[in-house]
Amino acid sequence: MATDSLPSGPSNAPKRSIAPLIWIIVLSMAPVVAAFLVYYIPEFRPAGSVNYGTLVEPQRPMPTAEQLPLTTLDGKPYDLSQLKGQWLLLAADGAACPEECAKKLYILRNTHAMTGKNVERLNRVWFITDDAEVPEKVLEAYRGTIMLRVKPEDLAKFLTVPTGMANSQEALAVPLWIMDPLGNLILEYGKDPDPFKVRKDIGRLLHNSRIG
Repeated sequence: MATDSLPSGPSNAPKRSIAPLIWIIVLSMAPVVAAFLVYYIPEFRPAGSVNYGTLVEPQRPMPTAEQLPLTTLDGKPYDLSQLKGQWLLLAADGAACPEECAKKLYILRNTHAMTGKNVERLNRVWFITDDAEVPEKVLEAYRGTIMLRVKPEDLAKFLTVPTGMANSQEALAVPLWIMDPLGNLILEYGKDPDPFKVRKDIGRLLHNSRIG
């Protein structure tokens, strides 16, 4: 006598759950989403990782030699793009370099010197915003700083400056800046920055960066 048998075929195969696939996608996207939130929303940044300097948003690219004419102290043209590949510590002021200017150059010099084995990854630039003579004592004290003459109205187009000041030269004399090895202006420091915190910022950047 014939016996009944269970039908065979695909219709009896257990349905596979797509939940594992969904979890794989979610886990893969999590780092991207987290990075986006941390970069664009300061409230999501852990307290210990917040920069002391102010993030420049959007980042400003390094100007070309045609956009920003620069000359060395002996009058030769200088193209800032030749410094790409290094982290740059930037300051601007008149050639007389009063006390506030000297403080900024001191911070740049010491921050550079204190990077130890990373010293070759950085350079420091002082934009001189007039045609006056730089005092010999300033030249000697900050030897190794790249000193470049520039018209302040040209420089102010590319650097972040405080608003409400009488002219671009006055505004440029306030901040310090950091430019990354790709040529993007990324951090700004206001009046009288804490040199230890500036150093901490650049140390963190050098530690975490694979460029420059």
